[in-house]
Amino acid sequence: MAAKIKKGDTVVVMRGKEKGKTGEVIKVLRKENRVVVKNVNFVKKHVKEIPGVREGGIYEFEAPIHISNVMLVCPKCGKPTRVGFRMVQEGDTLRKYRFCKKCGENIDLVRERVKR
Repeated sequence: MAAKIKKGDTVVVMRGKEKGKTGEVIKVLRKENRVVVKNVNFVKKHVKEIPGVREGGIYEFEAPIHISNVMLVCPKCGKPTRVGFRMVQEGDTLRKYRFCKKCGENIDLVRERVKR
């Protein structure tokens, strides 16, 4: 399946305890269908000290969120939107774009193929 959300996209959390928060996607975990969003869904992990290897303590970091719980924020209209794909034929090149389903504008180029 094509990646509707990519690293660097701005997303808004639609469900869960972090509902309404906006952030940038740091990492996409495709096999798990999860994304890590900057400054969203912080968890604390208690780590035991291993002498000579690492310090013990309580570490705080962003945990992954299921990809179905976030929506892409369109860079053109600024609203949370679903994402579609559009194939555009321009001369002998075939281009695949991600586009906003609310305003219909292209978000970015996904792939470009030259016919031989």
